[in-house]
Amino acid sequence: MFRFLRPKPTLTEDEIKSGLRWVTIEGAVSMGFFSITTSGILVAYALALGAENFHIGILAAIPFIMQVIQIPAIWLIESVRRRKIISVLSWFVAQLCWFPIALIPFLLPIPGKAAITLLIAIMAFRGIMSAICNASWNSWQRDLIPQNILGRFFSRRMAYATAFAAVFSVGSAIFIDYWRNSSLPDDSVFGYSYAILFGALFLGLASVLFMSLIPEPLMQPLTGPQPSIRERLSAPLRDSNFRKLLRFLFYWSFASNLAIPFFAAHMLQTLGMPVVWVIGLSILSQIFNILFLRVWGPLADRFSNKVVLSIGISLYLLVIAGWIFVTLPDKYFFTVPLLIILHIFAGIASAAVSFTVGTIGLKLSPKGEATSYLATASLATNIGAGLGPVAGGFLADIFSTRQLNFTLTWIDPSSTFNLPFLSITGRDFLFGIAFFLGILTLGMLATIREEGDVGREVILESLYEPIKDISRPMSTVPGFSFLANFPFGFFRRVPPGLDVALGVTIYQIAEMAKATALAATRGRNITQRMASDLGKNITRHGRSRKKIREHGKEIVQHTVRGAMHVVDEKPVNMDKLIEQVVEGVITASSEAGMDSRDSLLGATQGVVQGAVETGIDVTEAVKITLKTVKKASGGMGVPENEALSIAAEGVILAAEPLGSEVVAEVVDAVPEENLPLAPDEVDEKS
Repeated sequence: MFRFLRPKPTLTEDEIKSGLRWVTIEGAVSMGFFSITTSGILVAYALALGAENFHIGILAAIPFIMQVIQIPAIWLIESVRRRKIISVLSWFVAQLCWFPIALIPFLLPIPGKAAITLLIAIMAFRGIMSAICNASWNSWQRDLIPQNILGRFFSRRMAYATAFAAVFSVGSAIFIDYWRNSSLPDDSVFGYSYAILFGALFLGLASVLFMSLIPEPLMQPLTGPQPSIRERLSAPLRDSNFRKLLRFLFYWSFASNLAIPFFAAHMLQTLGMPVVWVIGLSILSQIFNILFLRVWGPLADRFSNKVVLSIGISLYLLVIAGWIFVTLPDKYFFTVPLLIILHIFAGIASAAVSFTVGTIGLKLSPKGEATSYLATASLATNIGAGLGPVAGGFLADIFSTRQLNFTLTWIDPSSTFNLPFLSITGRDFLFGIAFFLGILTLGMLATIREEGDVGREVILESLYEPIKDISRPMSTVPGFSFLANFPFGFFRRVPPGLDVALGVTIYQIAEMAKATALAATRGRNITQRMASDLGKNITRHGRSRKKIREHGKEIVQHTVRGAMHVVDEKPVNMDKLIEQVVEGVITASSEAGMDSRDSLLGATQGVVQGAVETGIDVTEAVKITLKTVKKASGGMGVPENEALSIAAEGVILAAEPLGSEVVAEVVDAVPEENLPLAPDEVDEKS
């Protein structure tokens, strides 16, 4: 009867695709329910039940603090070895908890201590069930989702989930405000109850059903003597690089959750905004979250999770600091416009942070040991996220009766004029403390090593570059000519956070102009134009010899890889595209003083990765690449056979992480005389 809950020894390609589809649907439904039971609605419900600042902090902390249960959950998972059953059963119980939570106003007098105490108690039990589910779910997904699409898959899943959540959050907010305005004051709290009951019945239980339809690959069998639970948990702590990740996750979670859980309460209480306004601003944030998930996901795959995470945190810190200026010390003419700006940038920043915090842990976890590594990472994150709101609630109560004013004073012989410059009061102190603690976490993040990592300036260049590329074909128009020649390097001297804000703004301008640029360039040879632009990009990066020495191969690799994605936008001749892009990049990198070997390895690896991602025939792509390398070897000053051997090494190195089928396709395309003699020789050369 319950065979569908059993793991399978192997999963076919169709089963994996079906599983990824159900993972996406489950995420959308869960996020839809999450939008009803958290954020501004849960805070407003708690306030109606009689919550104070400290209670708000406790409620925000519970889901995180209870993740410590993942430690015994690891033992449970390793003993039972049925992650799907554990996930489905624990998630079912967790979702059932929302029914008694919604019924509290029907059972107890409100506002009152008993009501808020019962809410906290049920949320604590639900947190235990959620922690057990998370431990098994993370390990399950680690084995199900192909590693080479982690960034794109989770960014797409989150985009769908965020869109789904936006619909239900705005719908529930409108219903709650309508209920409150049309009912007696003592009955207004029941609007929250009905919204939660609706979500639990139609979304909460549906998420359990969809989770049960996701296939589970069988956990690898245990062979030989097995380490104890203590040894499993200590393994991530013995890994120096993963230990740095754990430290960063703890401090960032603590710093951010010192402030973020109180944004909604600040708008509801300090600014006196209605629930629909709070949810409306949240929707605005989610819209920009969706728009930029499709930006950050591919960038994380092309470069690294770490650098995207660094940029997202920088922008988030700018947002947190901006909340200090929402009141001076009361609402003023710029309060609402500033809130809109802050929510826009919060959505952009959270798009970068939310999925990279999870995927960087997945990427740094050794295969076969994901359960303990991911559970430890989750534990570090959740302990920090749990302590943050508790400390925040405690500090908010302390600072509620304190105020710090900065005033500009003008004095002349006839008068004195005072201009309030900045007023910090109540929760503003939280935002300031969180901002300074967050800056410290950026230094911790910089010490973590991730394969393929590049500097943040490379990502920022990707944000600035579209506007210049789009404006070049229209350079005879004064406005576009200005954009084409604008010194975007100036933004690198802007403080962290503000540089990202400027970068994403420029990116949005570029996206809006993209359709116009494509229309204006119809009829032109797109591959020639692209090859020329790619060459200029490499040459521009080459102006810094240090950057070329450190990241030359990566710059070439991801430049070629990204160029292959032009097929997503416009049909082109693939033979001509690959030939002109590879030749243009190799020529430009040579002119920039890049090592010939790095240039060839980067270009050939980029072709294979780009071909796989865009669905281009890998064998044909490799053949065209080798033909182009043979043609370009003379200009590089490299003997033809040596250039072809390096190119063969590059395509094989790129194929190995992508699976045996891709390796076989690549090997078929490489002439036998150019194939590496043995795998260890390939490793030696790299």
